[in-house]
Amino acid sequence: MLIAGFPAGAWGTNCYLVAPAAGEECVIIDPGHQAAQGVEDALAKHRLKPVAVVLTHGHIDHVASVVPVCGAHGVPAWIHPADRYMMSDPEKALGRSIGMPLMGELTVGEPDDVQELADGSRLELAGLEFSVAHAPGHTKGSVTFRMPQSADVPSVFFSGDLLFAGSVGRTDLPGGDADELLGSLARVCLPLDDSTVVLSGHGPQTTIGQERATNPYLRQVAAGQGAPGAPRRGM
Repeated sequence: MLIAGFPAGAWGTNCYLVAPAAGEECVIIDPGHQAAQGVEDALAKHRLKPVAVVLTHGHIDHVASVVPVCGAHGVPAWIHPADRYMMSDPEKALGRSIGMPLMGELTVGEPDDVQELADGSRLELAGLEFSVAHAPGHTKGSVTFRMPQSADVPSVFFSGDLLFAGSVGRTDLPGGDADELLGSLARVCLPLDDSTVVLSGHGPQTTIGQERATNPYLRQVAAGQGAPGAPRRGM
């Protein structure tokens, strides 16, 4: 399996391209602010053909390049219905007033083909399988994508802004809810095997085992206690 990732834009949002191998079809995860050129560079480098864009949530730092990327390759974008409005109205999602500057010129709106994600569904794209889990807390429509373990590759978990190395997503923007986020950590993250590789929306790669041992939020959830006062991440 090939996973090519890079941080994009002002928020350093991780964009991932996932394929069975170089020269194959691929899925693009979270092409955010200023990610379009990085996507094209990765496609060319690995000789990949995109078949879909899938989105962990609707914040502008994760969706700002959806329209140009989908338009350039004629592919659909998948997003949870609760976050779909954010593609066309990013200022509302951030609690800003319409007309306030938002990182200069951004291409907002929906691509021609939008498909909606559902909790518990399985996406079969580019010869790969992604299990979808609705994980609200950072936003109402946040989801995660998990790829199953194979003989020689551990399970891979694209956590979006739910879980980071050492932290979790912020909950102080419109649609955020701290209790929902803790519930999502308990329901979605805790059951995963320790060997599961976590590729998050921001920051470095980690594993569920590492976070179970060191992440203050995951440790407190596992212990059945409330959230600690540690800092949170994400836009």
